[in-house]
Amino acid sequence: MFNKIVTADEAVAGVQDGMTIMVGGFLGTGSPEVLMDALVRKGVKHLTVIGNDGGLAEGQPAGEFAGKTPRGIGKLLENHMVDHVIMSHVGVNPRLNEQFADGSLKYTLVPQGTLAEKIRAAAYGLGGVLTPVGLGTPMETDLDELGRKKEVMEIDGKKYLFERPLHADYSFIRASMADEFGNYMCSKATRNFNIVMAGASNHTVIAAEKLVPVGQENPDIWQVAGVLVESVVEGEPAWQI
Repeated sequence: MFNKIVTADEAVAGVQDGMTIMVGGFLGTGSPEVLMDALVRKGVKHLTVIGNDGGLAEGQPAGEFAGKTPRGIGKLLENHMVDHVIMSHVGVNPRLNEQFADGSLKYTLVPQGTLAEKIRAAAYGLGGVLTPVGLGTPMETDLDELGRKKEVMEIDGKKYLFERPLHADYSFIRASMADEFGNYMCSKATRNFNIVMAGASNHTVIAAEKLVPVGQENPDIWQVAGVLVESVVEGEPAWQI
């Protein structure tokens, strides 16, 4: 069996300026925090980041649940490490619009379901996906998030927008539990993009809250097979939802 256990700093050692990365999570829920911290320490710049949203800034959400530090992609934004974000929405983390306004950040919005399926297509080697979402809007004629021309196809008398796969250099994922081979599962709301991003990049890295030996758990609990995972990092903190 391959030894996939590495430190967070080792897991991000190959990330270089200008790369494209995917980050799991949904408004900070289920983000791989130890991997984001390692990227901040590494100090890479000019990243393109694919995710559902921009994570959370310091102090979000309000009240007793407010974070003392940014969460998820919010840590990268706080440190001005990102040039382009490809996301479903950008209306929560104020750093997104601040950096867009000062010209240091570009963002491309993709409908959430379309974003998930474009990532899934990359993970499973599909040529793309067909969707009616975006027909009759600028999405039909604009170039996609990577500057590729859109196509409209007609099948059985219905029109669809052809969306190409969305691939990255690295996928950074949070797992509630994993084994040493990288088989993993995500609990409750932390599933989100942490499931579909595995395998949609050259390197898939998971940060696990709990790590167990291979064979200790019933294999039926694993939601994603370890064959898609290159590196496993221990020590992801317990998540508070």
